[in-house]
Amino acid sequence: MDPKPTPFNSDAPLGDRRVIVRRNPSDGREVELVEATWGSDPRFGAGGSYRFIRSEGRSFPNHRCLIAASEFHIAAGAKRYRVALDGGDFFYLAGIWDPAVAGWPLSYRIVTVPANREVARHQDRHGAIIPRRQVMQWLDLTVPESELLATPPDRTFLVEEIGAGQQATLAF
Repeated sequence: MDPKPTPFNSDAPLGDRRVIVRRNPSDGREVELVEATWGSDPRFGAGGSYRFIRSEGRSFPNHRCLIAASEFHIAAGAKRYRVALDGGDFFYLAGIWDPAVAGWPLSYRIVTVPANREVARHQDRHGAIIPRRQVMQWLDLTVPESELLATPPDRTFLVEEIGAGQQATLAF
């Protein structure tokens, strides 16, 4: 498995797979990389699968995971954009994993927050960004969720349109 941060495509189809970082559920101590399916089991969502989960009013005391990303892609109408950290560093998206159940594999969803100013020009939410220095704080619940699951300040991101002549790198 390759833990290398790659672009995260928010429009990837249900069932695509990606490596996630989590605590091993059997011992709770070891950090492991496992491949997981994008989206929740449709049998538990009234026939629909959920790929995102809002952070507001929720607590995530267990099943936390991280998804390494170099950027994330968003769509606004017919236009597509790549969103990267202003300094060019890679980051993690906060996630929640669900165990394999009745034929549906291990899966994950991205936790979302209200969009910051740069992204809000194109959509109202995006994945919660966990900087590399806060990885263990998210996995180990050592910092209040409200501090980690917050809208990033202005000028955090560089947003660039993916033009007709440019090819987007799909993350899944």
